Amino acid sequence: MPPVIADPSLLRVLIVLAVTQLIAWGTLSLPAVIGRAMAADLEMELTAVFASTTVLYMSMGLCSPLLARPFVKHGGRRVMIAGTLLAAPGYALLSAAQGPLTYYAAWLLLGIAGSATLSTASYIVLNEIAGLRARSAIGALMLVTGLSSSIFWPVTSALSAHIGWRSTCLVYAGLLLLISLPLFVFLLPRRVRDHLPPSSDAAAPAPASPPSRGTFYLLVGASGLNAFVAFGMGAVLIELLKAEGLSAAEAVGFGSMLGVIQISARAIDFLGGDRWDGISTAIVAGLALPVAMLLLMLSDGSHAAIGGFILIYGLGSGALAVARATMPLVFYDKAAFAKASAQIGLPLNLLSAVSAPILVELLTRYGSNAPLALSLACSCAAVVILLLLRQRRPMRATVSS
Repeated sequence: MPPVIADPSLLRVLIVLAVTQLIAWGTLSLPAVIGRAMAADLEMELTAVFASTTVLYMSMGLCSPLLARPFVKHGGRRVMIAGTLLAAPGYALLSAAQGPLTYYAAWLLLGIAGSATLSTASYIVLNEIAGLRARSAIGALMLVTGLSSSIFWPVTSALSAHIGWRSTCLVYAGLLLLISLPLFVFLLPRRVRDHLPPSSDAAAPAPASPPSRGTFYLLVGASGLNAFVAFGMGAVLIELLKAEGLSAAEAVGFGSMLGVIQISARAIDFLGGDRWDGISTAIVAGLALPVAMLLLMLSDGSHAAIGGFILIYGLGSGALAVARATMPLVFYDKAAFAKASAQIGLPLNLLSAVSAPILVELLTRYGSNAPLALSLACSCAAVVILLLLRQRRPMRATVSS
């Protein structure tokens, strides 16, 4: 098979999903950039404004299993179109918010829409279209989507400074309706039904039997624990580095390196093609996280040790982001992937929702070593689960690109 980026039809799909995912994730970063302006205008505490993240992920998680059947029956394209049509009113409601009730209602609506349009939906579409090349296609997509904050944070800041945060919300609603929606409708191909010729993906070997519930729970455990660490650390990283003795400018400087390193790790995994699967990636990357946590716990404010932490943690967490998306491909065939991914989305999003508040509470109450210790324990537990998953890996040849 040719590389995914050399296939014109698949490259078109990747471009559509890359653009729409950048918009979807980038527009959700409003509180991270202009949270103080929103808090002042709505007369809410800053912490209450940032609680929108919890509402977002909680609603996404609760809705994700409910979309399993629509994904299977109608395909990812139709679900993403419906989600986009729902997200635009969410931003319109946010622009009109007058207090906590309407503010959280808007984020609830955006979370429901997100369960139909964000990462899981895009992976399901790629699995439908790319088949055996889904893992490489997902890796290629994640190289781009990791740049959403780098692109939209300055855009959000500039727009808000010129037209205010409420008008910025309306602009983002317009982006969804004028860019994302037409791309889904006109350029994303309809799902190909499973009646392909023998030379196609339909001839690919499938698991001899569906994986057991135990395997599913292990997938949930490994993915959920790593997501808890990733989302929690992403939220508290700057404050964590300050607690380690860095100045605000130094903390931002070190923290800004993380995104570049994470993208580099995703690129390494992508260039590796299908020489290894998501389980292998997760085990190697998962081992890096405990090392990084221990290094920072023992750093005593050393700039060299903090730099080492950023490097090791960035490489590990960047590769794990790809592994979380591709591990189900090891156990589920093309038909079952959509249902499994939607079901995994519930615990994954719920753990992501509570991770930041828990780590922030530990940091403020007990200092930097407390959140690091919890992250260390979660990372070690995830590695143990991944080793158990490796023993359950189906006895079939690794798919090559």
